[in-house]
Amino acid sequence: MKASVNTIYGSPDVLQIIEVSKPIPKDNEVLIKIHASTVNRTDCGFRNPEYLIVKLISGLFKPKNTILGTELAGKIEAIGKNVESFKIGDQVFGLNTFKFGTHAEYVCVDEKKAITPMPSNMTFNEAAAVCDGLFLAYANIKKIDFTKSPKILVNGASGSIGSATLQLAKYYGAEVTAVCNTKNIELIHSLGADNVIDYTKEDFTQNGQVYDFVLDVVGKSSYFKCKKIMKPRGIYISSELGYLSQNIFLALFTPLLFGKKVLFPIPVDKKEDILFFKKLIEEGKYKAIIDRTYSLDQIVEATKYVETGEKTGNVVIQICE
Repeated sequence: MKASVNTIYGSPDVLQIIEVSKPIPKDNEVLIKIHASTVNRTDCGFRNPEYLIVKLISGLFKPKNTILGTELAGKIEAIGKNVESFKIGDQVFGLNTFKFGTHAEYVCVDEKKAITPMPSNMTFNEAAAVCDGLFLAYANIKKIDFTKSPKILVNGASGSIGSATLQLAKYYGAEVTAVCNTKNIELIHSLGADNVIDYTKEDFTQNGQVYDFVLDVVGKSSYFKCKKIMKPRGIYISSELGYLSQNIFLALFTPLLFGKKVLFPIPVDKKEDILFFKKLIEEGKYKAIIDRTYSLDQIVEATKYVETGEKTGNVVIQICE
């Protein structure tokens, strides 16, 4: 099968499209013919690790997983002898986080992991562009008490995690202020934002507004910059470790101060969450945002675009029709 492979860490140019052996499903696995995947920040972060902790997970000197890709939408082509919840021909979507492998024509996934039947109202490309952003956003959203109608600011609202965070927060009834650039203002309004701040024209930390939660899902601000816009017991959540991995340490110590604090939820992909995402989609409560679509052969170009930090929503890799 054809796959995007990187045997060393480095720039997007380390990615090579080569032929590798087609995987064979174990007794509890399904073999999925992948129709679509994405290039996301997780892929980029593991291809060229910025933090030592990533290398401790991925391989200190070279990557353990040489085929990246965490999101998938496709069709089951074969099943292991003990598989009970899927059959050949089923269309599925979901995640293979930390095991990766979806930048290829096929992948094997344990039937109990984070895959489910595809939403009935989505194409393969749309279904592939859902789970990573929602999975990371949902880890943060779970920490919020929505019974108190919180005021939330989302920095980076037009990205994959940001657009998912915005849609989830509105689903649960929060008042949301979204920060994005000029070109995405109309999109962000259409996703339900109550207020939109154009960061090219205004510093969202200087307008005098205060929030119960500040979710920096693009990792371009910090707790210390955002402290002034947080209510007395406000909470800051970031999708990034931050300068010198400060968000981990702040998450350990700021809760002890009984004031403004940092949370750093550790996301874990679960089948039950993917089933919830499917429900949202089929009820019309969630929309996939796709910026660009590339072929697998164009994955270097796709990755370079993702790393500009200017993508809107998701960048899809279409692997087959």
